[in-house]
Amino acid sequence: AMLGLEELTAEDRRTVSIARRLERFLTQPFAVTEHFTGIPGRLVPLAQTLDGCERILAGEFADYPEQALYMIGAIDEVASHAADHTAAG
Repeated sequence: AMLGLEELTAEDRRTVSIARRLERFLTQPFAVTEHFTGIPGRLVPLAQTLDGCERILAGEFADYPEQALYMIGAIDEVASHAADHTAAG
């Protein structure tokens, strides 16, 4: 049986939060899907992708909403992406 987040320990909730941010970060826009999503594809070098993963796992982006990590390129785009989502609604 799956527990609700409120039933998890604080440490487990932190782990889930980091995992969700990592999952969203790894959902990067692809050139082949631009026609469907309207989002231009991005090519992110492996070293930048690994740097982003390490920074997420270290908790650096815990204060950003999960959505700020979704469909971005390099991890350094998080702040501007978060600002765009805040301004949009």
